[in-house]
Amino acid sequence: MKSNHSKRIFILSLLASLGLVFIWACTIGPEKIPLNHSAKMVLSKIPGIKNFIDLSDVKSSHQIIFFVVRIPRVLLATLAGMALAGSGVVFQGVLRNPLAEPYVLGVSSGAAFGASLVIVTGVSISVLGLSSIAIGALLGALITIYVVYTIAKVGMKSSITTLLLSGIAVSFLLSSMVSLMIALNRDRIEQIIFWTMGSLNAAKMDQVQVVALPIIVCLVVFIFFSRDLNVLLLGEDSATSMGIDVTWIRKILLMTASMATALSVSVTGIIGFVGLIVPHAMRIILGPNHKYLTPASIISGAIFLIFSDTIARTIIAPGQLPLGVVTSVIGAPYFVYLLYKSNLGRA
Repeated sequence: MKSNHSKRIFILSLLASLGLVFIWACTIGPEKIPLNHSAKMVLSKIPGIKNFIDLSDVKSSHQIIFFVVRIPRVLLATLAGMALAGSGVVFQGVLRNPLAEPYVLGVSSGAAFGASLVIVTGVSISVLGLSSIAIGALLGALITIYVVYTIAKVGMKSSITTLLLSGIAVSFLLSSMVSLMIALNRDRIEQIIFWTMGSLNAAKMDQVQVVALPIIVCLVVFIFFSRDLNVLLLGEDSATSMGIDVTWIRKILLMTASMATALSVSVTGIIGFVGLIVPHAMRIILGPNHKYLTPASIISGAIFLIFSDTIARTIIAPGQLPLGVVTSVIGAPYFVYLLYKSNLGRA
């Protein structure tokens, strides 16, 4: 896809697809809601349009299911998908590695440790609509990010290699601690493992309201620094010669990406592959220019996670699969296919 115009059209088509998938996902479930009723209920919440929408023909039970159960879940999937895919773009761009992903600095292990610690200690609090497990996961992820940066810091800056090695070391340590907690608290195994597989079962509008604004701010930062990401791909020396403060830009982007990932993990658990395959797929379609790659990946991440969550909650209904299992089952073969197609293109 060479033309910039065609890339813009592609992104607009992704945006339209996101709207359709969002409404479609709200119709799917044990209680079927007609597609036109879902569309009307979505439109009824949009300022300037809601005054023209009549919901008198929509059953009250459907409205309760739609607004209380499905809308929070689909909104949370949208935000988490955007955060993970956007973070994936940033990690791959800053680290100059198309196989990098949001958990490379130990964010997932930190979140798993924080959540597991809350589960085994039985702490039960709620702050701003976030459960104690979500708060533990968020704090665990953020503290881990701080520790990794502190370890990697040499003088006033940290190299990419040192940062990665620090992340890997801390990640292994925390994973071992989680395994130890599981071994010592066998009555909590199911709860810990289910959380680490990722799920949107407990999605509530309170959670959406808490994480929405900070995640959106992170996404705006990703898009704002798209040009700098393009320059970073040229290497540190070239970026510095063009007037880019590489250390500062790298720190801002990695911290913002880690924050977006931590926010997502705190309310969804650990969900793999979104930050890896979505940016990689968009890079194959659009090329490496982050002006188009970043927004396309953010939108596609939302579509991918909404679709995956819909499968997770319907394929064995009334039971539900962990969301992380579905993204892995879909993501792994698709990633192999992308690599295969990519290698064919180079042949």
